[in-house]
Order: sequence, then C-alpha cells, then structure tokens
Amino acid sequence: MVSICFYFEVHQPFRLRPYHFFDVGVDPHYLDEDRNREICIKVANKCYLPTNKLLLDLIKKYGADFRITFSVSGTALDQFRMYSPDTLVSFQRLADTGQVEFLNETYYHSLSALYSEREFRAQVQKHGQAVRDLFGQSPVSFRNTELIYSNHIAWLARDMGFQAILLEGTEKILDWRSPNFVYAPEHTPGIKCLLKNYKLSDDIAFRFSDRNWKEWPMSADKFASWVHQVAGNGTNINLFMDFETFGEHQWEDSGIFQFLKDLPAKILRRPDFSFRTVTQVARQNEPVGTIDTHEPISWADLERDLSAWLGNSMQKEALNGIYELEEAVYASQNPDFLEIFRKLQTSDHFYYMSTKYWSDGDVHKYFSPYSTPHDAYIYYMNVLHDFRQRLGL
Repeated sequence: MVSICFYFEVHQPFRLRPYHFFDVGVDPHYLDEDRNREICIKVANKCYLPTNKLLLDLIKKYGADFRITFSVSGTALDQFRMYSPDTLVSFQRLADTGQVEFLNETYYHSLSALYSEREFRAQVQKHGQAVRDLFGQSPVSFRNTELIYSNHIAWLARDMGFQAILLEGTEKILDWRSPNFVYAPEHTPGIKCLLKNYKLSDDIAFRFSDRNWKEWPMSADKFASWVHQVAGNGTNINLFMDFETFGEHQWEDSGIFQFLKDLPAKILRRPDFSFRTVTQVARQNEPVGTIDTHEPISWADLERDLSAWLGNSMQKEALNGIYELEEAVYASQNPDFLEIFRKLQTSDHFYYMSTKYWSDGDVHKYFSPYSTPHDAYIYYMNVLHDFRQRLGL
C-alpha cells in the first residue's frame, strides 16, 4: 500500500507599514493594517474559501479514502479572526470531518529554532493550544517554519513529544535514496521524518500553469500516472506545498481547481494507493534509514538552505537585532511588548530583504509588499529602533 500525503501550509504574516526615520519615537503603530486586511480577504476569496469548499466536497464523496493535513500559522489564525471569520469557520468544518489533521508549528512562523530555544518552545506551545481551542485536536506531529530542519531541531521536536517531523527531500541529505519512505533522525530515536517529494510537489505548486514546461498542460490523469509509478519503490508520496497554490499562485483559469477535484478518483483507481495524514503515514511505516544534517535545510529556493533569510548582511543584522531584545522583553513583563517582539520574529520580514536574483529573486519580489529589499530592511530597522527606545534600551 502506498500512501499519498497531501500537506498544505497556510500562512499570512503581519506586514509592517512603511515606517520612516521620523516616525521613530513618535508613532508606536508598526503594522500595515490596511494591507494586511486587503491581502487576507483577497487570498481568502481566491484560495481559502473555494479550496476548502472543494476539499469538504471531496471528503464527503470519498470518506476515509481521502485525508489531508494542514498547518496554519498563528499569525494566519489571528488574521482570519480579525478579517475573515468565514475562513476560520471553513477550516473548522474540515476539522469536524475527522479526515483532516492539523500540525503544530511556531505560532509566529519564526526562525526561533535557530536563535532561541526558549522562544521556540513557547511559540510551539502557544500554537498547540490554538489548535486545541480552534480545531479540537492535540497535535502530535510537527512542521518547523519553512520546513527548516537539522539534527538539533529534530531533537527539540522529539523532546516536546512529537511523533513526526516534516522536512525537504533534498539530495543534500538523501544522496541516492528516495524521499518516498519514512526515515528517522540520526541521533534522535522516537520521532519519524517525512520528506517532501519536491519534484512531484513542485509540478503542482510551481509548474502547473507554465506553458513553457514540457509537460504542460498537466491533467489529473497524467499526474496520477506519475504517482502510480512509485508502486513497489516507496511507501508514501509526500506532496507538500503552500495552500495558496490553489487559486492564488495558480489562478482558477489555469484549471487548478478542476485538477484537484479530479485527482482523488484518478489516484484511487489503483486499490493499492490511499490518502493518509502525516501522523497516519508515520504510524504505519517504520524508518528505512536515518537523516543526518548538522547544517539546517529548508524548502525555500533552489539552494534549500537558510539563504532565503540569512543570505546577506541586512538579513543577518535584522535577525540578530530582534533576538538581542529577548531578555529585555521578558524582563519588562509587558504582554504588549512580548506580542510586538514575536510579530517582529516572523520569517517573512527577513525574506523580503533577500537580494537574490534570477528565478529565486522573482519569487521573493512576488511575495514582498515593498519596492526593494533595502526598503524592507530600512522600515524593519526603524521599527526595531523605536521598539528599543520603548524598552528603555
């Protein structure tokens, strides 16, 4: 039996407004509330609401044969409550089916696993509580921000009681091996690794509407045939992607919704294939080998490393700057300061500062609300300067 594991990341950051030098010490309002509201509502209408309706229909049609997994960042949950309550309800309806799993992650979609174990644990615990409160589930599997993974992060996840962790199936850690099996961290027994099959995942997430792609147009029949080729050479095919793939990155007129609607039937026509959640896959399969990486990997960009957030001096200065404030924030015992501190940790702020070029640079520019990476850096550092003053530093 081969399990298809559909996992979707749902995330919206709290973007900063253009915060200028002359705002420092004068204006304590950092967030671009109008843009955050506008983007949340736009993506809800294009992606979240129609895709969740389609997924609910598929679950009703196929029952236990169709299961999916989500992780929804805390900052996305906060914005759904503020700007799009219908979106939150649509996720809750999916949770109510019993066919959908919600994973744990850092509440603020942060890089805290790299900088502060205290913050990492606190944010994961806060996110787990939100999943329990909103979806009635106690998460037992974990995905770190942007699938950032290392031996140490695997140990942290296991120490917090998780049974499985997601990561990118890059050749850096696999060499000749296949991502279509379950693995275990080299030095941390008791937790299982599920690796993204990035080739098949990216066929949907990035190449689906590319008319220059030799496989365009892609149909559910064609994709299912690729999936079925794994029979006998794998126990699970992990299709991990941004949820915004559906309707936002791949527009409705590309045929992406029809593709998703047709895909379960095409895959399930082979009785030895089934759809399973992350935790189901982990529990049903024993590791066939180990994953050993001291250098963190991620699912971002061609390099699949940390360069999306730490590739230049601006990013490094900004990240060091925010985590230098940790002790002062905790010492203040001010919940408002703690909330600001954590929203400023969201990885997107540093992603916007990337100065990469070519295809990766185009992706960074697509997601950024700022004209240039330098604007993102200047606004962030001005906010940081003001926040330091408010902390009395």
